[in-house]
Amino acid sequence: MTAIKVENLVKSYTTYKRGSGFKETVKSFFKREKVDINAVDGVSFEIEKGSICGILGPNGAGKSTAIKMLCGALYPTSGSIDVMGFSPARDRLKYVQKIGAVFGQRSQLIWDIPPVDSFAMNKAIYGIPDEDYKKRLDEMTELFDVGEVIHKPTRVLSLGERMKCEFIMSMLHEPEIVFLDEPTIGLDVIAKNKIREVVIEMNRKGTTFILTTHDLEDVEQLAHNVIIINHGKKVFDDTLSSLKNTLGSKKIFTLTLSQPIRPTLGITAVSLRVFKYLKIINKRTS
Repeated sequence: MTAIKVENLVKSYTTYKRGSGFKETVKSFFKREKVDINAVDGVSFEIEKGSICGILGPNGAGKSTAIKMLCGALYPTSGSIDVMGFSPARDRLKYVQKIGAVFGQRSQLIWDIPPVDSFAMNKAIYGIPDEDYKKRLDEMTELFDVGEVIHKPTRVLSLGERMKCEFIMSMLHEPEIVFLDEPTIGLDVIAKNKIREVVIEMNRKGTTFILTTHDLEDVEQLAHNVIIINHGKKVFDDTLSSLKNTLGSKKIFTLTLSQPIRPTLGITAVSLRVFKYLKIINKRTS
């Protein structure tokens, strides 16, 4: 069953080009060169319910912009998004009840109070019944082993402790889909593994995850499918094993011959000599 369907998604921005120096600065007050940028350019894909999908790409490729449109935080310039029958931007009030989001560089926690008080605020916002709230909070604090941490002010927590609390904050209302944007950025190995374990555990229970990251280990351990975006366009959409087969371990050799190849030497003979040479190199490097 398809949980997310995106068709020809486009997000355009208008910016202005300005030169450097005093003269160019003064000139820009009267005349500026307008530049249109497509951060996301005609992207289409589908994500199955209950899967973990990794969205990869270099900085500035359009990954985070796409995630923000999927969350309903940004309106698309054109194209359509269907998430469980909702249009994220149009049906935002009902839609946010069904999703969770963890942004590695954005905090939902209030800085000067303990996370447990922030959790109580989310309880009121989402209208979570007392019994369900206590059950989910106990379950998540046990999974993350943060029973004492959630009672300390957020400002004194380490990055790893704060990210675990951010995750709990997003999962308390039991969302069907969770968007993770760089959730393990800057974390140590132990904290990363704990977050990955919880993602796998929640996914087993049916939660769908969409993950954007530069950490390939996150993708390798978590993702079922991979989408690669570059310069706003989708360049790959398939399973992780297919990605490995497409971009797997390949070696490119540059051969510099000590003397020109004789024209009388057939191409088959040349190929055999190159093949033998590569076998020798492979034995030495393996």
